[in-house]
Amino acid sequence: MIRIVSVKFRTAGKQYDFLCKNLDLAAQDQVIVETDRGQSLGTVVSSPRECEPSQAPDKLKSVLRLATAKDINMAKQSAAKEKTAFEFCQQRIQSRNMDMKLVRAEYLFDASKIIFYFTSDGRVDFRDLVKDLAHHFHTRIEMRQIGVRDEAKITGGLGICGRALCCCTFLVNFAPVSVKMAKEQNLALNPNKISGQCGRLLCCLNYEYDTYRDHRKGLPKCGRKVKHEGLEGMVVSQNVLARKVTVRREDNVSVEVPVDQLELLDKTAEKQPQAPSRTRGKQSAGRRQGPRKNASAEETKERTKKPQQKQQQKTAESSDGDKPARKKSRRRPRRRPANSKPSGDQNG
Repeated sequence: MIRIVSVKFRTAGKQYDFLCKNLDLAAQDQVIVETDRGQSLGTVVSSPRECEPSQAPDKLKSVLRLATAKDINMAKQSAAKEKTAFEFCQQRIQSRNMDMKLVRAEYLFDASKIIFYFTSDGRVDFRDLVKDLAHHFHTRIEMRQIGVRDEAKITGGLGICGRALCCCTFLVNFAPVSVKMAKEQNLALNPNKISGQCGRLLCCLNYEYDTYRDHRKGLPKCGRKVKHEGLEGMVVSQNVLARKVTVRREDNVSVEVPVDQLELLDKTAEKQPQAPSRTRGKQSAGRRQGPRKNASAEETKERTKKPQQKQQQKTAESSDGDKPARKKSRRRPRRRPANSKPSGDQNG
């Protein structure tokens, strides 16, 4: 059995698993861990748990030790340098007229590297910028491009609800959000109301989507014919959570009625006969009309006689002369070459 503990490096950052061996750790403890980019200061999320080595993730790093007062003080000093690094990098970006937006500068725990986070619509050639930064700070430089949702997660802010953004407080992973979720919850499709600080759809649209989808089952759709208190009507709106619908009855009175008090009318009764389209009539007019299905036997016999009579008349006309009429040839006459002489006396 091995002991694993989850550690995060930001307030709402992702949680990573580390081997804690024999260390006695508890939630909210600050520890020094070994990562791919060096030593980092993190916060323990929960108490250690035991699991089989076969069930543990591959290539786990280890927790080195509990953070001391010196470690915490060093982390604060590195954080204080981040503002200066951000301002200098921002000046170099403006002087080089680069199409990128700087979001944050982050020092590692031991100040061995500075990571600059930025956003851009496309790829950016920042090699000359990295040379300027490395020459000024005398340390390793890393430029990391992020998306607009990650930008909102780093910078933070207040949402339209008045509370801090979900992504920078408790939301760890971004779930996919679609306009269908807003439609399912009967929200107005106004981009200003359903979009967040990042310009994307609100993450909170995903919170109650499953609840609305489950409660909507069994509700009559808008436009469905129903019957209430002996009067027919039509559903005009739905209250999904209360499981009620608003019905406009025949007497032009709108009432909100629970679903169990409604009588659904048959859908076949709602369908009305559709008038034939004009295009279909034009197409059918150009077609050759065959014999009607309900035509009598005599009418059908008369129709079949007419083509036969016409054919007999044609054969009779051709047999009136001594010789049958000669068909006209469709072949073009052969042209005579330009240099050829007319047939006749060659000697002139």
